[in-house]
Amino acid sequence: MTLTVVRPDQGEFAWSITAGPDQPRNDDTASQIKAVLGQAEAGKSVQLWIEQASDTDDQFAADLGFAPYRDLWRMQRPLPTDRSSIATRAFAPGTDDQDFLRVNNRAFHWHPEQGGLTPDDLAQRMAEEWFEAEGFRLHERDGRLAGFCWTKVHPHETPPGGEIYAIAVDPDFHGQGLGKPMTLAGLDHLADQGLTVGFLYVESDNDPAVATYRSLGFNHHSTNRAYRLTAP
Repeated sequence: MTLTVVRPDQGEFAWSITAGPDQPRNDDTASQIKAVLGQAEAGKSVQLWIEQASDTDDQFAADLGFAPYRDLWRMQRPLPTDRSSIATRAFAPGTDDQDFLRVNNRAFHWHPEQGGLTPDDLAQRMAEEWFEAEGFRLHERDGRLAGFCWTKVHPHETPPGGEIYAIAVDPDFHGQGLGKPMTLAGLDHLADQGLTVGFLYVESDNDPAVATYRSLGFNHHSTNRAYRLTAP
């Protein structure tokens, strides 16, 4: 098997390597990782993601010089659930782009992947095979975009799963209790497609978000763990 290797165009990492859940933690995989490290310039940061990581993966990464720094939890729950109490509508490509980018970048200014999205970034995501405007739910208040819940269907999982891909509330509307109903609006859409599993990814140390998702019936399913090193 081969690793996924990319050179991110944003963030601190010059190289990012991903080992999928079925990637063996063996000498062949270690050799592939070392080959990438051999291409990294001295002083540059390299990231290694291990999907569905276990505690034994820490030693595998440590033997290559990587240290853990970030856990991304997959939390999931059965569908359907309680219906949302707020009205939402589908995203309109070309019309809602700027409003979405403004809210997204205000809400995710701290996030290494979702923050700082550009029109080109949005266009690339909308060009993906999985993109569906109906699954990109928007909620408006006072004539403004107050929040969004962007969903993604994974038809090749067993059973097929529906992901809350990105969800945010504009900081101007914080404190109005929109987090839960925005999440439920996304789950409503996924359940209406006949899906029976809903899931999302959340930073393990984001205690308020984890608590919100637990209150909605989500439980920890697996962990994607990120490691980093500085090339010598």
